Amino acid sequence: MATSSSPNPAQPEAGVRLCDLAEIADPGAKSFRFRVDSRLFAGFVVRAGDTVAGYVDSCPHAGWPLGAMDDRYLTRSGEHILCAGHGALFRLDGTCVAGPCVGERLYDWPVALRGGTLFTA
Repeated sequence: MATSSSPNPAQPEAGVRLCDLAEIADPGAKSFRFRVDSRLFAGFVVRAGDTVAGYVDSCPHAGWPLGAMDDRYLTRSGEHILCAGHGALFRLDGTCVAGPCVGERLYDWPVALRGGTLFTA
């Protein structure tokens, strides 16, 4: 599991309601932003069926956001997460399979699905 080297104070604590699972396309992704003072936390979740994974919206290679637009993280086929900056491809489990960061992983953002609703974990 990849982790960030320094915690972001704007990252929400466990138990924050994000959305209903039905609000995310299948397959699909949804972005979330949280602000505390001048700090911003950007994360996104990826859905494939009833499986949901959360990631920090940051390329492990360059540090910039992965998506060029909110909620637009997957390839057209829905099989991979795409870094809009340099075209790297990540499996839905967060592992890079093509591009300059092959073998690296996206930073995990713990989320949990409870009763059809997604929460931070």
